[in-house]
Amino acid sequence: MKQVVITAAQTVTALGDSLEQTWQGLQEGRSAIAPVSRFDCSRYHAKIAAVVPELHAAPGESLCSPLLEKLLANFATVPADTRLLLATTKGPIDLLEVQQRAGQAPDHTVLPEALLGNLQQRFGLKQPGLNLNAACASSTIALARAGAMIAHGRTECVLVICLDLVSEFVLAGFSALKGLSTRASRPFDRERDGLSLGEGAAALLLMSAERAQREAHAPLGRLLGWGVANDANHITAPARDGSGLIAAVRCALQTAQLGSDAIAAISAHGTGTVYNDAMELTAFAALFKQRPLPVNSIKGAIGHTLGAAGGIEAALALRSLQAQQLLPTVGLQQPEDQTEQRLSASPQPFCGEVLLSTNSGFGGINAALLLATGETP
Repeated sequence: MKQVVITAAQTVTALGDSLEQTWQGLQEGRSAIAPVSRFDCSRYHAKIAAVVPELHAAPGESLCSPLLEKLLANFATVPADTRLLLATTKGPIDLLEVQQRAGQAPDHTVLPEALLGNLQQRFGLKQPGLNLNAACASSTIALARAGAMIAHGRTECVLVICLDLVSEFVLAGFSALKGLSTRASRPFDRERDGLSLGEGAAALLLMSAERAQREAHAPLGRLLGWGVANDANHITAPARDGSGLIAAVRCALQTAQLGSDAIAAISAHGTGTVYNDAMELTAFAALFKQRPLPVNSIKGAIGHTLGAAGGIEAALALRSLQAQQLLPTVGLQQPEDQTEQRLSASPQPFCGEVLLSTNSGFGGINAALLLATGETP
């Protein structure tokens, strides 16, 4: 298989309009979860979320448009033969809300395909793109698909763009599921009681190592392995034995031809819900036994960004590998029993070339990526 490298990465979150701004905010232990003023939350259990500031749309325009403008304003040049993968769970869902309240029938602008067409035109891409909607593992699976396409010679370059908004539709849905906390989420904490929503976007450009070298693109990191599995347990709840996540991580290790001892740190999904966090800790214990690998979650700071979560976390994982430091788990006060050596509300140094990034979603979806430093061994 061909080696896959990541040559460009950018993010927009409630902590900042760039990867560096988000990294700095997380390093400082700041949380962007705050009361929502974008729409009326009075009818809902939770009234907080991590919302990107200064996000304004023109009449008839989705907030996805200014979010993408922030994301792509200074992004790298994208070759015309690049394949485009979009990852979003709800896309321009805010337009559906507006159209329904106006008594209008929904039109094509509420679909992710509208975003795909705009992105294809923006970058002058030769081929149409594809949207992947795999719940909260959407962008993780998009990166996995991009890696597989390049590794098996189907293309040399893939652009993965992911985004999701904090909309009333989404907040109402999670509120009905009783999945939201009334306070900022506390991943892996003994007192955790639900997630906090967030919004954001990420863009990552992946290339074959040969293409990157030929065109003098310095890699930010490498994508060594990927795995996807479904635990087939429940429409929203994960299998408590972590079987789906265990299978996804083992698949990623097999793809990379690595043993579990190669992993130096873990960027976990860590939503702050009772069952997700317990499932992940169970899976990590089964995979890594007594190894005290450092683990973190960034969702206590920027909220759960749904389909964008995996892309944002992968971009930050590359930065973590460069710094050899895992970001703090903001909101963590009382780590789950026997995890004190692995979880921290402060930055955690680590030593190693490979980081595991995991995400899970409704419907039993689990996905894992193995990211590595840019240097080829």
